[in-house]
Amino acid sequence: MTTSARPPGHRRPARRRTAIAAAAITGLLTAGSGIAYTQITDTTSTATVSTQPPGSTQFPGTATASGRPATSISCTAASTASTAPNDSNRTAQPQSAPCTSGSAATKTTAPAAAADITVNTATKFQTIDGFGSAVSIWGSAWSTAETQTLIGTGASQLGLSIVRTGISPISSEWVKQVKALKAAKASGSNVKILATPWTAPAAWKTNNSQINGGKLKTDYYDDYANHLNKYVTYMKSQGVTIDVVSIQNEPDYHPDYDSMEWTGTELRNFVRDHGAKIKNTKLMAAESTGMEYDLTDPILSNATARDNTSYIGGHLYGTEDSGRLKAYSLADRYNKPVWMTEWNYHKAAGDTSTTWGDPSNQAVWDETLDEVMRTVHRSMESNWSAYIWWYGKRYYSFIGDGSAGTTTGAPLKRGYAFSQYAKYVRPGDQRVALTKSSQASRLEVTAYQGGGKIKLVILNRSTRAVDNVVIQAPKTVTKAKNYVTSKSANASSQATSVNGEQVTVSIPARSISTVVLTQ
Repeated sequence: MTTSARPPGHRRPARRRTAIAAAAITGLLTAGSGIAYTQITDTTSTATVSTQPPGSTQFPGTATASGRPATSISCTAASTASTAPNDSNRTAQPQSAPCTSGSAATKTTAPAAAADITVNTATKFQTIDGFGSAVSIWGSAWSTAETQTLIGTGASQLGLSIVRTGISPISSEWVKQVKALKAAKASGSNVKILATPWTAPAAWKTNNSQINGGKLKTDYYDDYANHLNKYVTYMKSQGVTIDVVSIQNEPDYHPDYDSMEWTGTELRNFVRDHGAKIKNTKLMAAESTGMEYDLTDPILSNATARDNTSYIGGHLYGTEDSGRLKAYSLADRYNKPVWMTEWNYHKAAGDTSTTWGDPSNQAVWDETLDEVMRTVHRSMESNWSAYIWWYGKRYYSFIGDGSAGTTTGAPLKRGYAFSQYAKYVRPGDQRVALTKSSQASRLEVTAYQGGGKIKLVILNRSTRAVDNVVIQAPKTVTKAKNYVTSKSANASSQATSVNGEQVTVSIPARSISTVVLTQ
């Protein structure tokens, strides 16, 4: 366990939005040369930035001095501080017409360039179940407005598609989260609810307490299965479908708050003998602190327990250090999707520091990019199907809670960064293969296909921009959108250039970008 992990109510970081002014993007023709380049004018500072590499020269008729073909964009775009509207609401723009937020580009007749990122949709990996966070397990529920900010896919919304909630051992407390969970289902598309118990009722445990671990007495296994089933039934009666029920939060950890211990053998026996009694939902096994295989291998190795289990869950604490931030081969063998269901990391500043509310703070942004976003990328490369952060509403998380300089309910920098995955890589999308050139070697990239689109999430954790990155798609691209979050931008629209099956973008230093290609 890390020192950043959890006393109750103390898990996961935050930030406030920065105001980014509108930008006008216009393709300008170099007089008499026949060469076009892209110019971006920031209307608040009147600064002009060209997408040519710094110091490069364009020569008539061919390419830039950097070796990139000259391409033209003729459009204007408005870029705001809020998350750009859902890509599905946009249409392709004709040449010289205004572009919608996200940068549309005209086709060119320039020869194809050498590709820096080549997408191979013929090679497929995991299907994505989603990206999400937890509601308050012990605190108050999200308001409807907060839920819409976290789950919605419109402007200034973050696009989460999984919500994790707790199953109280006291059934009279189940009502507390009903309103927020109903709002979550209504605010997004294909939103899944994961319900996790921290403990069984005290009387059913060997230590007669909800806290400090203790085991479930074997003669109460049947009662525990019925308890979980009653929760699913109650929520359904309130209009909330519980998509996944976990057997236990962190069965290998016994802190001085709600908790319960299990071994891998005990989990296997419970799921094998009682799992089928939990109906109208799907079961998840384990949710250990660090994706501990000894808690899930026994389930996967038993045919009946395996058949009763739909998902394998685990947390990220210590996983990378132990070498388990990688594909889980036994789960993959039996086609059981792996979900990363909890992580909290917030060491950039103290719990009361107003640093968390400063969207331009370097330390907080570095932690967001180098720790949080990097582990999302690594989880996707590990063939995992979901990534769920701890509390969605917390000063160090996705929307502020009013503490540490944050504004209650307002999106934070970490939320905008996470939305680069959550908002565009949607449930049902499939990760696909790609290759990179030496030009793109310092970029960390994953690609996904779904809904007639290819989506690439690109991390540039280096201190240098990578200009004029050529993305090669498997077929003609009709429209391209590009969004970036950095210390100075919040899911802001960026310029793109489309040339047949190729799209050219520039990736700022210390940033995370999402490029959406429509084919």
